[in-house]
Amino acid sequence: MAIVAPSILSANFAYLLQEVQEVYSYGAQYLHIDVMDGHFVPNITLGPTVFKHLRPHIPMVFDVHLMITNPQKYIKDFVQAGADVITFHFEAVSNIKEVIELIKSYNIKAGLSIKPHTDVRVLEPYLGDLDLILVMSVEPGFGGQKFMPIALDKIRYLKTRQQEFRYLIEVDGGINQETGKMCVEAGADILVAGNYIFTAKSRKEAVESLLRL
Repeated sequence: MAIVAPSILSANFAYLLQEVQEVYSYGAQYLHIDVMDGHFVPNITLGPTVFKHLRPHIPMVFDVHLMITNPQKYIKDFVQAGADVITFHFEAVSNIKEVIELIKSYNIKAGLSIKPHTDVRVLEPYLGDLDLILVMSVEPGFGGQKFMPIALDKIRYLKTRQQEFRYLIEVDGGINQETGKMCVEAGADILVAGNYIFTAKSRKEAVESLLRL
């Protein structure tokens, strides 16, 4: 059974707490929180101040995805806001091991993400240090994009290495029942879905359709 991680970007922020509580009640285990700075990606989203107010009310895993430059400058803030997992981008930093170690120094889980056109093998030196690997199946920065099938080969490769290293494989971008099924069959453990869940006529059916994969 897949782990379902609704993406907060697709929720209605006027009713954010209610909508997150709703998807949690349907069985979603993770809450995927995209953080963008307008530099690493061309969009700007929320910082730690917003989601720290959700933390006391939501027992989900807070899965923070930093699409920002210099992520190490902000890790402490996101930890204090309640992050359980912090993922940053391979393409955003040069001192990857140092950032992983910094995240883990706060006794939370560390993840690393790659863009669709980044060779998955660049992750090899870090596989033993990571708790999670996030494969982007769209270009990061905006919701509602179409799934890019090149992500599937990356997932398959990471699945073969997962036998030696202990990490979860997460995929984000264009996920629905059809593409989610392909990702799970390729080896994904966690499905991030935004529009598919939050704009569905029945959010319950949307979440459950992914949980069944």
